[in-house]
Amino acid sequence: MKYERFEDLPVWKESVQLGARVFKLTRDKRFAFMGDIASQIQRAVLSISNNIAQGFERGATQEILTFLCYARGSAGEVRSILSLMECLA
Repeated sequence: MKYERFEDLPVWKESVQLGARVFKLTRDKRFAFMGDIASQIQRAVLSISNNIAQGFERGATQEILTFLCYARGSAGEVRSILSLMECLA
């Protein structure tokens, strides 16, 4: 299947849903006492969908793959922060 727009990519849709969940989570008042961690996880989760979109828009296969790797790295950062938060709970 060939996708015409990044908004049609299932992986982009999932990353946006993850972003919405993270932003809802970080509204919790407990984040106010955790320094910059809310901002950091928000930036990381935004990078996932943004890198998918940017790679897609560039059009070249190698660039898409490069930006998918960036998105995967940002997803790892989100998981790492969530793991730390789980330990603090």
